[in-house]
Amino acid sequence: MKKTASAHWEGGIKDGKGMLSTQSGALSDHPYGFNSRFEDKPGSNPEELIGAALAGCFSMALSKELGDAGMTAESLDTKAEVTLDQVEGGFSISAVHLSLRAKIAGADREAFETAVETAKKGCPVSKVLRAEITLDAVLED
Repeated sequence: MKKTASAHWEGGIKDGKGMLSTQSGALSDHPYGFNSRFEDKPGSNPEELIGAALAGCFSMALSKELGDAGMTAESLDTKAEVTLDQVEGGFSISAVHLSLRAKIAGADREAFETAVETAKKGCPVSKVLRAEITLDAVLED
């Protein structure tokens, strides 16, 4: 299986503009640029898309791991915080921190924690990222 996404860019780094699109159409000529990446202006940026990809992948993987352990989540809410640092020679994504809030009726805490760690390490997006991926997981009552 292969999925595609594309980026179109015009202009210089600070005054240029880009558009992001995905095969599914979830993004279609969605704007991004220097100002949406570094100045909190409207539009998207690669870091938040990586965060969304990891949060979504992790949540799906966790759902599978929970099912394998005999649990079904009422809800899994995962937030990804992607750290972009200026380093010698440019920028680098140095870390991704996941925060999870899970509602699972009758959950076994030990099985939950095992499922969380397995999903964190095993989701395909985690495997492709070289940055350290950390995680906070909260099991709500």
